[in-house]
Amino acid sequence: MVGRENDGIWITLKEVIHAAPAEVASCVASANGLCRWLSVLAEYPGEPGATLALAWDREWTRSTDLRILAYDCDHALDGRARVKWEWFPSPLDETPVPVEITVSPLADRGANSGGARVIVRHGPFHDDPETALTVADSAESWRWYLCNLRSVLEAKHDMRAVRPL
Repeated sequence: MVGRENDGIWITLKEVIHAAPAEVASCVASANGLCRWLSVLAEYPGEPGATLALAWDREWTRSTDLRILAYDCDHALDGRARVKWEWFPSPLDETPVPVEITVSPLADRGANSGGARVIVRHGPFHDDPETALTVADSAESWRWYLCNLRSVLEAKHDMRAVRPL
């Protein structure tokens, strides 16, 4: 989940989602897809260097603008997508830390074995004690959003609207 690599501290999260791989890929490759599990509204031009705008409310009073670093979604209909954005780990951070989300289809071997694997890689973070809380918070936040993506696609339940517990 959190590990030290040569260039710093990285968060790596993996989730298997038993839903159509193309649907999973569309959730990271399109504005409508992002709104299903991450933000309330989104403007997503889908090209490197452009700005991804995410709104956390319907009035755009709380929003985040992120630079798209990579957008490899030409095979989203086949369940393959890879996006990479600048991400600000906390509202106080001035320096972005890249986040990369990769979707790849799983082999369908019957009995609900198909679906897609989603991998989130966030880093590198500085390897110092002051950054440890930011890394922990980011890991927890991305884990929650991945669980929400799975919940939306498998159970048709958006945890942002109604908390299950």
